[in-house]
Amino acid sequence: MSIASSLGLWNSVKSPRQKLRRSKEAMTQALVTPALVRWARERNNLSPDSLAHKVSVSPAKVQAWEHGDALPTFRQAQVLADRLHVPFAFLFLSSPPSENIPLPDLRTVSGAAAGSPSPDFLDIVQDALRKQEWCRAYRLAEGYDPLPFVGHFSSGDAPEMIASDILSVLNIDSSMRLQAQNWEEFLRQLIQRAESAGVVVLRNGVVGNNTHRKLRVQEFRGFAISDDLAPLIFINAQDAKAAQIFTLTHELAHIWIGESGISNPNYTLRASEQANAIDRLCDQVAAEALVPRASFLLGWRDSETISINLQRLSSLYRVSRFVVLRRAHELQKISLDEYREYYENLISSLTPSGGQQGGDFYRTLLARSSGTLTRALLAAASEGRTSERDAARLLNVKVKTLDDLRARLTASAMAGA
Repeated sequence: MSIASSLGLWNSVKSPRQKLRRSKEAMTQALVTPALVRWARERNNLSPDSLAHKVSVSPAKVQAWEHGDALPTFRQAQVLADRLHVPFAFLFLSSPPSENIPLPDLRTVSGAAAGSPSPDFLDIVQDALRKQEWCRAYRLAEGYDPLPFVGHFSSGDAPEMIASDILSVLNIDSSMRLQAQNWEEFLRQLIQRAESAGVVVLRNGVVGNNTHRKLRVQEFRGFAISDDLAPLIFINAQDAKAAQIFTLTHELAHIWIGESGISNPNYTLRASEQANAIDRLCDQVAAEALVPRASFLLGWRDSETISINLQRLSSLYRVSRFVVLRRAHELQKISLDEYREYYENLISSLTPSGGQQGGDFYRTLLARSSGTLTRALLAAASEGRTSERDAARLLNVKVKTLDDLRARLTASAMAGA
């Protein structure tokens, strides 16, 4: 037999095997919608090259999927969904789903991308809503009374009245400020007192506990969910900690006037200059609660430099120099040029906390998921009213982590007894 004949025989034998292999490969192909692949990529602000790197294929392969010239395998489609932070089923839809933020959008900062929320932002809002819904159901079953301060005021009330009531309910006075060694301690105390009053406070700079998915301050600083049983506040911990104290108080004002919403006030402007009326009021309330107008005007000394005034008054009120600077601008104690100069210097010197609390995972977890909510979840799981799996899911941890968390909280309680 000639070599040519031998090759022909070999090819005739090989061809069915190749066809079978190709047939099996075709059976594992995912019939994704090309437009949905592109939508999911653009939704994450990724280029084809960046996505290709994330899923370990060539850029040409990604473009082929987006143009319908090729299909990914099921495994590749699963990796795509994971890397693009979308449910696997989304890739098979005929058209992109409508993704609306389930909270009033009050953002005023330029570039906030209102109406085009990032996947990270959507996931953090949905996570907070799940926590709030569980907390409400838990408190309802436990027979909690409605919180009288939620919606106690309206958007037409004076900022001074609202601020005064916040300080009264949280028991914040000059004595409490003096007991705080610095503004960081004052922030911790403010969070603890808000939680003791019934407000769930989440402070996180990433999605869940995923440090690879950092939140963007440009998109939002915080949001509030007003509810008479389980009000919730979320603070974007990617923001400088010095600014978080103002954001927290701003969101408390949302609770006090019964207005849920996503906030991103423009801190280069006065409170009175914020574009959204609700955010404008909440900014004014926060400023009055942290640095009361009357005492500030008495305490500001025109004979001293701006730097000395900032240092002295920040120590007096136990707030950051950033907060005092905004108040000085609001009350026209400094010019716009002076404000901008000091603002830029302060912001450049401030670093975000990223939601980290001294590198301690369990301490960080309590900040991210609220100490009050975490303890309630652990108690409910121990009593069988909530499954361990659901408790772990709501805390964004593995089930085995719950026992370690219980032990840590017990040891902490005993040490503080």
